[in-house]
Amino acid sequence: MPTVSRTRSLRAAPDQIWTIVTDPERLAQWWPGVSRVEEASRDAWTTVLSSPRGKTVRADYTLEEIEAMSRVVWRQEVEESPFERILREALTEVKLEPAGDGVTKVRLTLRQRPRGFARFGFIQLRRAAGRQLEGALEGLEALLEPRG
Repeated sequence: MPTVSRTRSLRAAPDQIWTIVTDPERLAQWWPGVSRVEEASRDAWTTVLSSPRGKTVRADYTLEEIEAMSRVVWRQEVEESPFERILREALTEVKLEPAGDGVTKVRLTLRQRPRGFARFGFIQLRRAAGRQLEGALEGLEALLEPRG
């Protein structure tokens, strides 16, 4: 399964970051493309994604694993969704590691198993995943470390 990870050190305590990354309703504040979250519970939620052209698509997620204050994994439900034609599976992992002096190392990982012809476009899939993770880290940093 192709895996893409990005890491950034943020000036925030792990518990402050944990509160954000484990609350699905806050995804619109930091995850790229998420305009809102619907039907959110602790274990499942739907994100409404908006493209730069104004098109929207819904994506359903389920909490897969959680290790208090250090790691959370959620699974995108791709079956019977618009993503089914390109993905067999998609998992997102957030890992937090205290780095001292009020800094936390945040590692985002996206594991995607492509389907059909998407298997041959793995380079584009990896690039898109990398951009998405960089955007998420930028959004999280902006939320935690406001400028000005």
